[in-house]
Amino acid sequence: MARHGAGVMTNRIIGSPMPFATAFVNVLGCLVIGLLAGGVAGGHLRMSPEARVFVFVGILGGFTTFSSFGLDTLTLFLEGRVSHALLNVAVQVVLGLGAVFVGYTLAK
Repeated sequence: MARHGAGVMTNRIIGSPMPFATAFVNVLGCLVIGLLAGGVAGGHLRMSPEARVFVFVGILGGFTTFSSFGLDTLTLFLEGRVSHALLNVAVQVVLGLGAVFVGYTLAK
């Protein structure tokens, strides 16, 4: 419902729901997951592992899975696994767009 609400709000403000609504939701979700993950990592926010999964995957994942993708990529980067982070971006973006194209083509 929050994702739909953000799309409606974006449409009212900008006048077009696409692609601005999706971009808004993805960027907002990334900001929120970054704030929460940073708060946990910095010791400013305490969350049990169960609460983190619920909020990060359940709540934010329902809002936008792009935030999880962003956090996964950042975590790889911060762990020094830069090549894995770049590979994660390349694989998910290229294969994701490719899968959309294949699905669209097959269904058409």
